[in-house]
Amino acid sequence: MDTGGLDPDARTGGVPPSDGSAPAGSDSGGVEDSAGASAEAAPGIDLAAHSPKDPASPWVVVNKRVAVDPVDYEPDLTTVRGYLVRPDVAPDLTALLAAAEDDGVRLTLRSAYRGYSKQAVVYEGWVAQLGRTQADAVSARPGHSEHQTGLAVDVGGSSRPECDFEPCFGDTPEGRWVAEHARSFGFLVRYTPKNKAVTGYAPEAWHLRWVGRDLAGHLSETGLSTLEEVFDVPGGGYAR
Repeated sequence: MDTGGLDPDARTGGVPPSDGSAPAGSDSGGVEDSAGASAEAAPGIDLAAHSPKDPASPWVVVNKRVAVDPVDYEPDLTTVRGYLVRPDVAPDLTALLAAAEDDGVRLTLRSAYRGYSKQAVVYEGWVAQLGRTQADAVSARPGHSEHQTGLAVDVGGSSRPECDFEPCFGDTPEGRWVAEHARSFGFLVRYTPKNKAVTGYAPEAWHLRWVGRDLAGHLSETGLSTLEEVFDVPGGGYAR
């Protein structure tokens, strides 16, 4: 994004972002709450196939409680429409964008990979503006952002570009399309209204996390909405 003031990826029209790149408070209209759902594997998926701890794993879990390890990890990267993502993300991301266009919905990419040093600049910018306590409420500390893994992207839309990184994105044609179709391409709308206590973030209808089609399908089949639940990883706010 490009809204002046702090780092270009740090500001979104005056409302502080929850993961360092976008403001909290949108309603994605996405996946439902998974209370009471079983985390047992559905037929055909091996939940031990990839580690939730290894930063090179497509199933790595990064949140306010669990940092990337090592915290300065840098993934291999490739480019999709001018934005850096991991090579394993690129085919599904390209397919998602093309499928949206085939349905008359033009998604744009607004943010993707952001390394440790970049996140440090973003986070400290919010500390300077809001103080550390409030910055922690709205921004990822360096080492705690999914964008550092190369597995996360933020999308926008052409129908109402003023809603990019804003709560109203979930009500746009692009936001509704993503909520309905992202999992078919291996992406989760990671932060939803009903899972914020688990993920530690307020809803972000634009923040997509790639996990691959098999795991995305498993979450749909089981009714789960978070990686934390699938892999029994602690979530919520920062431990300290």
